[in-house]
Amino acid sequence: MDPLEIARWQFGIVTVYHFMMVPLTLGLGLLVAILHTMWVRTGDEKWLRMTKFWGKLYLVNFIMGVATGIVQEFQFGMAWSEYSRFVGDVFGAPLAMEGLLAFFVESTFLGLWIFGWGRLPKRVHLATLWLAVIGSWISAYFILAANSWMQHPVGVEFTDGKPVLVDIWAVLTNNTVLAAFPHTMAGAVAVAGGFLLGISWYHLWRRRRDGIDTVDAKGRVIVGEAPEIPGRDARDHRVWITSLRIGAAVAIVGFGAVAITGDIQGKLMYEQQPLKMAAAEAACHTGTSFSVLSIGELGSQDCDKVTPLIEIPGMLSFLAKGDFTTELPGLNQLIPEYQEKYGTNLPDDPIYGERSGAAIDYLPNLEVTYWGFRIMIGFGALAAFAAAVALFITRKGTVPNSKPLMQLAVFGILAPFGANAAGWIFTEMGRQPFVVAPNPNPSGVDGVFMFTAAAVSPGVDGREVIFSLVSLGLVYLVLMIVEVMLLARFVRAGVAGVMPELFAAHDDIEPGDGTDAGAGDRDDVLAFAY
Repeated sequence: MDPLEIARWQFGIVTVYHFMMVPLTLGLGLLVAILHTMWVRTGDEKWLRMTKFWGKLYLVNFIMGVATGIVQEFQFGMAWSEYSRFVGDVFGAPLAMEGLLAFFVESTFLGLWIFGWGRLPKRVHLATLWLAVIGSWISAYFILAANSWMQHPVGVEFTDGKPVLVDIWAVLTNNTVLAAFPHTMAGAVAVAGGFLLGISWYHLWRRRRDGIDTVDAKGRVIVGEAPEIPGRDARDHRVWITSLRIGAAVAIVGFGAVAITGDIQGKLMYEQQPLKMAAAEAACHTGTSFSVLSIGELGSQDCDKVTPLIEIPGMLSFLAKGDFTTELPGLNQLIPEYQEKYGTNLPDDPIYGERSGAAIDYLPNLEVTYWGFRIMIGFGALAAFAAAVALFITRKGTVPNSKPLMQLAVFGILAPFGANAAGWIFTEMGRQPFVVAPNPNPSGVDGVFMFTAAAVSPGVDGREVIFSLVSLGLVYLVLMIVEVMLLARFVRAGVAGVMPELFAAHDDIEPGDGTDAGAGDRDDVLAFAY
């Protein structure tokens, strides 16, 4: 049992699972802060209800993200100690900034927001949420700076076989992170938009199903009320239709930003990691055509067995260089260039263990990179198209009384999540066989790279990594079940589940009176948080 492959599976599973929480936290936090701002500015109870409902889901996701993210750091020492030694001098600075500056700020002010309802002045309370959200975005930037260094090493000198940091500013302003950060944030915003859309559609459908809302002869909504059911009043309709239309608009804007930033990032990637992008296009031969659809023998890494079915002439050149005529090198040309520069076999070094002298396969997994790239684009475009359709369908103030359509809207929440996950899988898998990729681009530091085969902990055997993989997999499975159950519980409960005080003693609540009302029992500070 090769510990390298098992350790890669472990890191991949844990990372992808954790990353499912990250875009929702980054995107939903921003939207909740905007909703809270609208309530402070207008005093309209609709915005307060939206803030508390979506804020509850934001908190559940944030907490689970923290719980699963902590394991990431332990993995470096557990299964990737050689990698930690190699990158430690570089990663120490951005990750320390992320922990000490960003994460502490984020956690501290989020705690003040949770416990500050009814205790802090309204504008101060709002500021705590904005600071928490800004802290989370800064935290993401530092993490992306570290990851981008793995894609494009800068700001270091190669001393005694390892990179030594000489310019932290170069690391933090790496052109790779400057392209990756807006792309990642745009993806996060698209995820949050789809999240609002799907859940709001569900609640509007429930109101139609229960006969609370009806439509007139022209299909326009007739908003009703059900006084016997907490929270099913006219304001409840306003909460969901506003949330749905905000979510749809945000999803469309988010995808547009993803497309623009993705084009910038793709052009940069063609310069820095041409082999990755050639694999993403299954471009075996030098040319200008973009493969819309190619097929090959399942599991094969043989370029001769890849057959393009649909191609767009000139489109590959446009994606890479902004014109339609520049020929891009294919895999058959790039792989010999990599072999000439970095060797055909792993060095005969104890750090590689039994893998010393093994032949190096420079070709990334073609199926993963090719389809990962297309799933990323396809799911993102599908989510944006669905958001546009939702805006059209709900233009008269409600959703159709159709259960299959509601189920499709709820299931559609997963599309932007899938796009984000596929993008990261493509980014990381496409870098193989390197864990720190060499860059032929002169803007990088020549000679700074590390084979993945050298990164795994030498003292760990396959059985130990299997044990940790199974253990972490089971723990993460339990956490996933808990999160889904919590989210489903609060989603079904609606606004009444997070604001019981509005319906138990509605007459005592005056959201527009200039105080931070809506906190209910002022002694029960955890009522909103948990």
